[in-house]
Amino acid sequence: MVMNRSLAKYFIVYGLRPTVYILLFIVCFLTIGTAYAAKPSVSGLPIPRFVSLKSDKVHLRVGPGKDYPIEWIYTKRGLPVEIIAEYDVWRKIRDHQGTEGWVHQQRLSGRRMAITTADKQSLRRAEDSKAPVMAEVEQGVVARILECDAAWCKVEVSGFRGYLQRAGLWGLYPSEQKIED
Repeated sequence: MVMNRSLAKYFIVYGLRPTVYILLFIVCFLTIGTAYAAKPSVSGLPIPRFVSLKSDKVHLRVGPGKDYPIEWIYTKRGLPVEIIAEYDVWRKIRDHQGTEGWVHQQRLSGRRMAITTADKQSLRRAEDSKAPVMAEVEQGVVARILECDAAWCKVEVSGFRGYLQRAGLWGLYPSEQKIED
């Protein structure tokens, strides 16, 4: 290791070799970085996470507060959104189209919903692509998630209960193996 002679004399005067100081610096840096990374959310719940809109009129604001202008008004109750940040009673959300903004926590529900992303999907009576079709579901339809496994989700759509292929839904993380209402 190449080091300035005066710097090397400083380290040796205090009885420690330069490599010890470097190791101490690395340990301190990693400790501080871990402390910031492990910072919990305001609510104590994980971020990111999926929730849904509680009412059929929800204002999406450009910042976390009523003083910030409204950028968008959602009119679809139950629409799934992803919470990506928290500030006090405000939640920064992202919808299935990638639109982001801030919503008051009272306008959100923990009920798990999904939106269909495929052009057309068959709502089936069982978890099998050969099971009888109960209904055809268009793209953009909101469904209540009752339970999911790796390939299928049992959902409720307009009063019908059946199974949709998980790959055609937005509102679930790939790593979520078991979801129950």
